[in-house]
Amino acid sequence: MFRSLKYLIIVLLLVGEISAIAQNKTDLPEQFIVILGIAQDAGYPQSACEKECCKAFWEGKETKKLVSCLGIVDRSANQIWMLDATPDFKEQLKLLKEFQTDKSTQLIDGIFITHAHIGHYTGLMDLGREAIGSDKTPVYAMPRMKSFLQNNGPWSQLVNLNNIVFNDLKNESTVQLNDNINITPFLVPHRDEFSETVGYKISGPKKSAIFIPDIDKWNQWDKDITQEIAKIDYAFLDGTFYKNGELPNRDMSLIPHPFIEESIQTFSKMEQIEKAKIFFIHFNHTNPLLKSNAKELKELQEKGLNIANEKQIFGI
Repeated sequence: MFRSLKYLIIVLLLVGEISAIAQNKTDLPEQFIVILGIAQDAGYPQSACEKECCKAFWEGKETKKLVSCLGIVDRSANQIWMLDATPDFKEQLKLLKEFQTDKSTQLIDGIFITHAHIGHYTGLMDLGREAIGSDKTPVYAMPRMKSFLQNNGPWSQLVNLNNIVFNDLKNESTVQLNDNINITPFLVPHRDEFSETVGYKISGPKKSAIFIPDIDKWNQWDKDITQEIAKIDYAFLDGTFYKNGELPNRDMSLIPHPFIEESIQTFSKMEQIEKAKIFFIHFNHTNPLLKSNAKELKELQEKGLNIANEKQIFGI
């Protein structure tokens, strides 16, 4: 329940163009972002997990959650793009293509990769000879990410067979997707074993958003996240773990992310209208925010913050 009518009005004004996927596609915005997945790289439920978090799925108490991914749609131009290629690529591509206003000769207008951790690029396998066998699907990648795909099998076969073609990205250099939408990659710190890691700023005719599914800690970034949020309309941010100790048998300092408890503190002094822009995403299977009736979810909402939900639409 919202703490005040004033806050409720603020949220309604801010997210006036947000909705679940409409059955009647004609009442959608011309340009929008759609949430295609919200889970961490390994999805929900996670393999071999016998804890209560995943038991809830196997017992029919919770639904499957697809891996963190955004889609960008321009219905006026009949174009679609995807941010990250996840292990759930087939379901996410199907969902995204349902928004096209007409059949297209192109499978997808582009795939933007954030980094080389397994949940963010391995969906490219569906473009290969054993699956779609796509023809020159555009893949947007930073230099190390491009080199990783070019020089390591089986990904190199996608390149050699022209299943994918690269569009090079540079830090803070804007890519004009069409007359209505542009996208800008920006570097963030995050265990860069195989590639650099980027977030993306997406700008449409009316609104803009940032997407940062993975980052080590907010205070390790050379930018102030609260100032970055002030510049845009929506912020889809790393919500991997709710708190320290969530993985009792693992050293969580080796897999750093900003715990949501830390993010709550980071964002505590922001105005309510700024907090309402924030939508956490990329939840580990242990994160209680994946559960629809979690007390942590209610507490988060009472603090003026949100979580992303699959099939949510954000007009841009």
